[in-house]
Amino acid sequence: MERPHLEVADVFRRYGPGYRLQYAQTLSHGQQRVMSAIERCRTEALGGHLEQCDSCGYQRPAYNSCRNRHCPKCQSLARAQWLQDRQAELLPTQYFHVVFTLPEQIAAIAYQNKAALYEILFRAAAKTLQTIAADPRHLGAEIGFLAVLHTWGQNLLFHPHLHCVVPGGGIAPHGSQWVACRTGFFLPVRVLSRLFRRLFLKRLQAAFDLGRLSFFSSLQHLQDPPAFAHYLALLRQSEWVVYAKRPFGGPQQVLAYLGRYTHRVAISNNRLLSMGQGKVSFRWKDYRDHSSNKTMTLEAHEFIRRFLMHMLPRGFQRIRHYGFLANRVRQAKLAQCRELLGAPAPSTPSPQERPDYRDVYETLTGTSLRACPACHEGRMVQTMILPTIAPTPVLVDTS
Repeated sequence: MERPHLEVADVFRRYGPGYRLQYAQTLSHGQQRVMSAIERCRTEALGGHLEQCDSCGYQRPAYNSCRNRHCPKCQSLARAQWLQDRQAELLPTQYFHVVFTLPEQIAAIAYQNKAALYEILFRAAAKTLQTIAADPRHLGAEIGFLAVLHTWGQNLLFHPHLHCVVPGGGIAPHGSQWVACRTGFFLPVRVLSRLFRRLFLKRLQAAFDLGRLSFFSSLQHLQDPPAFAHYLALLRQSEWVVYAKRPFGGPQQVLAYLGRYTHRVAISNNRLLSMGQGKVSFRWKDYRDHSSNKTMTLEAHEFIRRFLMHMLPRGFQRIRHYGFLANRVRQAKLAQCRELLGAPAPSTPSPQERPDYRDVYETLTGTSLRACPACHEGRMVQTMILPTIAPTPVLVDTS
C-alpha cells in the first residue's frame, strides 16, 4: 500500500518535541501517549518483520502498528474487520442518516467536560429517536440504530455531533409485524429537535446539580447556579440542529458510508498538503461556502493543538448500538426482524472458515496487502522478524 507523501506522524516527529516543551504544564499524559504512539507507529521502534516477493525478490520491512484509535494509519484494518461484522446485521429495508449537533454554547461546555457531555449527547439523542419512533402518531415501533461520535469540523475546530444510521422501520408493539416508515421519510426533524433540546438540557442541569461539571477560563462564571440557570434559559429559546439526510440507496451504501465515518480521526493523512517553516497546510471543505474545497495553513503547534483536542476520554466508546441493535438483544431481535421482513438468515462462517484479515482488507478496500508493489505479480511473504529499535532522538524544530 503506497504511503502518503506526508503524515500526521511526520508533523509530530518534527514539531512534537517543541510542542511538548512549550506546553509541558498543560499537556495531559493521555495526549502525550497519543503523540508518542503516532510518532512510533509502523517504524522500527515497534519492530515488525521483513517481507520478500516470491517472484522478483523485492524486499521491504513491515513494521508493527501502534493500534491507537487516534492514529490515522491504524484505522483501515480495524474498519475492515468491523464492517465485516456489520455485514450480517443489514436488513432489506431503506436506511436513514440523522445528525444531532450541539449548539456552540453547549460545545464550549463540552470542551471543558468531554466525558460528561459526550455521555449526555449519546443518551439524549438515543432517547429522542426511540421516543418519537415509538409514538403511534409517527412510526409506532421499536427501532434499532447505531450512533457514531464526531468532535471535529473540516477545519479541525471543536464541533461535537452524533451521526446515527437507522433502518427505516421497526418492530410493532405486539411483536408480530414490521412497521415500515414512508418511502424517503423517517421522522420529523422539528419534533426530534425540540425533544432532543429538552432532554439534553434536563440531563445537563442534573449533571450540574450533582457537581459533575467543571468551568474555567471564560466559562468560570457558570459555577454560580443562577448564572448557569440563565445560560440554559437562553438555550431553551434557540433552535437546535437535527438534520436528516437523504436515505441511502440500499444496505450496501450503508456499509460504504459506515466505512467512511465509523473509524475516522480528526484528519486523515491524505488531506495533508505540505509542512515546513513551522507551518502545516491541509485541504478542507467549507460547508458554509457551498462545500467549496479550500486550503488552510496553520502554525504547526496550532495544528497539533487542534488534533489533540479531539482525543477521546480514556475508555470512552464512540460507536454505540441501541434498540433492537443493542448488544444484549441484537442476535435475537435481528432474527425477529428478518422473520417479519421475510428475509433469509445470513450465513455465518465458523472460526475456522473466517477469512484471513488481509483477504478481508482487500475485499473491502480493493487494496492488497500481499501483492508485490514492484513487479505486481508476486506475493510478499515473511522471511524474518525485525526486533524493536530505540528511536533516534529528534532535534527540536523551532522554525
